[in-house]
Amino acid sequence: MTNFRNAVVLSTALIFGMTGATFAQETATETETAVEAEAQAVETPTEGADAGAAEGNPTGLSLGEEAEQELAAGQLYIKEKVGDWEMRCVKVDGEGEEPCQMYQLMDDGAGSPVAEVSMFRLKDGGKAKAGATIAVPLETSLPQQLSITVDGGKARRYPYSFCNQVGCFARIGLTAEDVASFKRGNTATMTIVPALAQEQKVELTLSLTGFTAAYDKVSVVEP
Repeated sequence: MTNFRNAVVLSTALIFGMTGATFAQETATETETAVEAEAQAVETPTEGADAGAAEGNPTGLSLGEEAEQELAAGQLYIKEKVGDWEMRCVKVDGEGEEPCQMYQLMDDGAGSPVAEVSMFRLKDGGKAKAGATIAVPLETSLPQQLSITVDGGKARRYPYSFCNQVGCFARIGLTAEDVASFKRGNTATMTIVPALAQEQKVELTLSLTGFTAAYDKVSVVEP
């Protein structure tokens, strides 16, 4: 960075330090120099251009290369995908254990995202063996609450905890029985009610493919 800045400063000084005669002289030969440089570039390909031609790119034009992204401490990233679940972790400094949650985005069946769920295990949570945060749109009727069923079984209702500019959130606890039903099941159905059409119900499908393997990988959180 320092060398680049010095080079820029030096070039600027040279340009503005020219006398009128020198500037006129260089203007006269500018076109010639540009043509010669272009011809030399075409006739003398770089090592990268030779590699490109060898790989079926005779143009000599750079096709680029994959750039590795540096993760900063505290940055959220997708560590892996387990079935239909993403393992979302927070990067930490050094060799410390990264906190991870299992995550899934639910859509309306036509590909438009509607809600999302993040799940984690609990340490000494009493009856709650796991916890989940479920985000739904702001236009959701809060008094109607959120209901969840697994494979068409008995529904359980949960209240919403708070809303912000992003959406409304339900923070729920899952008992050992709830977790076991998720592990056995194929799909869970989450039902929400629109605030402006409370006679309607929006049913969202949560895939349970890979649930057990993902659940075993998530971090254990102290309540």
